[in-house]
Amino acid sequence: MRRSIEDLRAFYGEPTGALVRRVLARRLDDAWGEAEGCDVLGLGYATPWLDGFVGARRVIAAMPGGQGAEVWAAAGRNRTLLVDDRRLPFIAGSFDRILLVHALEEADDPRALLTEAVRAMAPAGRIILATAARGGLWARAEATPFGHGRPFTRRQLERLVREVGLEPSAWSQALYVPPWRPLLPMAEGIEQVGRHVFPGAAGLIMLEATRQAYARVRPTGLGQAVLGARPSLTPSPASRDHAPPAPATQRRLGPMAVERKRS
Repeated sequence: MRRSIEDLRAFYGEPTGALVRRVLARRLDDAWGEAEGCDVLGLGYATPWLDGFVGARRVIAAMPGGQGAEVWAAAGRNRTLLVDDRRLPFIAGSFDRILLVHALEEADDPRALLTEAVRAMAPAGRIILATAARGGLWARAEATPFGHGRPFTRRQLERLVREVGLEPSAWSQALYVPPWRPLLPMAEGIEQVGRHVFPGAAGLIMLEATRQAYARVRPTGLGQAVLGARPSLTPSPASRDHAPPAPATQRRLGPMAVERKRS
């Protein structure tokens, strides 16, 4: 049973929800910037962050039927639709960027939902899954949307995206501050300390994935796997990332934990 749209809207109108909006918005800006010229889909309850994609060509908010929908955006034409998350009403390859927030945790079939999202993703598209982290305090806080449904670990998300034909390219964690109002004024400091001292206490985990393409078979009969796009959860937006791929080792860059693979 999904949280209702009224509950979600009320949470993000409170101080605790405002903190979540700021923290995740910062990570998305690091990853995608304004997604200039891209078609963007938000699936689940992603409207608190979709306004950040001001350079996008098209932005759509798709909300699952069990949750309900709200009118978005505040000005201009409505860009929200109510969907069956196992059969999205989009043609294949419609979106360059897909953001899932409050989508997987309460889905009846997370794999079916993600399969549909991948079908709607362009060949060179990128997708970010933002879910409650299994080890964090937020997954135990029933007064927040993160305390409902199934939380995930990084390995579970990686396994899930690989099952639907994607390859994990980058990941990040956030919300180290406990979901208690008296601590919210200290949130920035706790976020800075938490990722170094208590990495397992993060309340939010984000995983970016891309399609995995394969090079043509060479005369020797050997094939070489290559990524369809570069990883994006880095300190600068992917659209301005022209650095060559790093070695296939896990690196930590400031607040971001990035997994790169040699193409």
